[in-house]
Amino acid sequence: MPKSIYVGNIAFSTSEDDIRNLFSQFGEVNSVKFISDRETGRFRGFGFVEMDDNSAREAVQALNGKELGGRALKVNEAQERESRPPRRDY
Repeated sequence: MPKSIYVGNIAFSTSEDDIRNLFSQFGEVNSVKFISDRETGRFRGFGFVEMDDNSAREAVQALNGKELGGRALKVNEAQERESRPPRRDY
């Protein structure tokens, strides 16, 4: 079953392909998704990588704190998002 990995502190110059290549050293990468700001569309500096269970575990151990693009990546198993009430625009 695929595991979702949170990847934070990503340099703005880093591409999804850069992250895919980095994580593919540990196994097949199912998907890479960067998160953009809802209002501005700008990249927010974090994303998610989906890999199989064993590969994900190895990647998290090896890549947490690894420097990429001059920044130390924050890599850990993604947590389920807490449900929040819908946003209301006044």
